[in-house]
Amino acid sequence: MSEAVLTELRDNVLLVTLNRPEARNAVNGDLTLGLGNALERAENELEIRVVVLTGAGDQTFCAGADLKAISRGEGLNPPGTETWGFAGMVQHPISKPVIAAVNGTALGGGTELVLASDLAVVAEHATFGLPEVKRGLIAAAGGVFRLPEQLPRKLAMQVILTGDPIDAETALRWGLVNEVVPAAEVLPRALELAGRIVENAPLSVQASKRVALGLRDGTLPGEAESWAASDAAMMQVFTSEDAMEGPIAFAEKRPPVWKGR
Repeated sequence: MSEAVLTELRDNVLLVTLNRPEARNAVNGDLTLGLGNALERAENELEIRVVVLTGAGDQTFCAGADLKAISRGEGLNPPGTETWGFAGMVQHPISKPVIAAVNGTALGGGTELVLASDLAVVAEHATFGLPEVKRGLIAAAGGVFRLPEQLPRKLAMQVILTGDPIDAETALRWGLVNEVVPAAEVLPRALELAGRIVENAPLSVQASKRVALGLRDGTLPGEAESWAASDAAMMQVFTSEDAMEGPIAFAEKRPPVWKGR
């Protein structure tokens, strides 16, 4: 079995690739461990100044949680990775800049990885969205509070409440991403952007990011209340009858019958 996450050091840039194309780069325990460890390496190795995160293949950046793994009773956070959050990243901020090179669809947890990144270069066919409400779930990996911070509130609420995706041009127009380029240019452009950052003084870059985000001792204290509210809502929603109905209806290819309980 191939590694779920690949890393390659290119000069001062750590290229991190989600490497589960057979599962649309969905997040399982192995991917969580691999991505979390890659971020730890980036934070602790002086020669690494920027991280570029992408997905294997040319259609999907990340499809979110691996529902098949969950259905088998597999946890998404192996022991020791719990504080890193979903995919080993969403509650694992580092002082080195992280650029998402979005090579395709980024829905659910995929969008939440983009929200957790500092910059994003995306393919023309990329899409973003939080479809959890269509399955009786909630975007509990930061999506429900980070999206309104990074998009105009009305647009963010439309995405959250309808579960409908937005395309790359819409994401660019409203500032969710930095650049939209042809698919073949996504990684080269992301690496070029990383190179422009690498030219700057590393301590200055890292200190600037920490201050801009309010990053202290590897955490974002300003998000503490939002995470607590998100976790409480997740427990309420995920233990409901509707949360069971949504995935079952999806598997049976029929409209869900919601009960509101």
